[in-house]
Amino acid sequence: MQIDVGIITISDRASRGLYDDLGGPALRQAAEGYGWKVGSEALVPDEQRDIQRAIREAINKGCSLVLTTGGTGVALRDVTPEAVRAIAIRELPGFGEVMRAESMKITPNAILSRSLAAVVDRALVICLPGKPRGAVECLGFVVGAIPHCVEVLQEVPTSC
Repeated sequence: MQIDVGIITISDRASRGLYDDLGGPALRQAAEGYGWKVGSEALVPDEQRDIQRAIREAINKGCSLVLTTGGTGVALRDVTPEAVRAIAIRELPGFGEVMRAESMKITPNAILSRSLAAVVDRALVICLPGKPRGAVECLGFVVGAIPHCVEVLQEVPTSC
């Protein structure tokens, strides 16, 4: 199954050009390594409306999987989970649970993560950490569930 992916980096500083976006390119490389096609990329500040707009744009371009990197920590400007929850049909708590549990084996700071996954329209949105290595690792922890989830979300509902 071909998975079309949107990648969104959420960072005030990178969006202002104060440093290079490393998370987006790291996720692109990981996604392509899984055989997925990256169909959309964006870099937005830590603003709920900008995050939501970028997610909707990726979905409108045909992306059935949207990966975000950044904004999942405890800083006051970290609003990615709130932005996604506000437009989600449902949250998929198992993704965040697995990402935190596996990350705790690497760093005790993983307990501070608010990474999550949710369904927006008919797409799977996964909110990953902002650090490139953490984003790629967390994606790797849940990659096994992604194809089935995307496939189920893309099924055409049948009526009675």
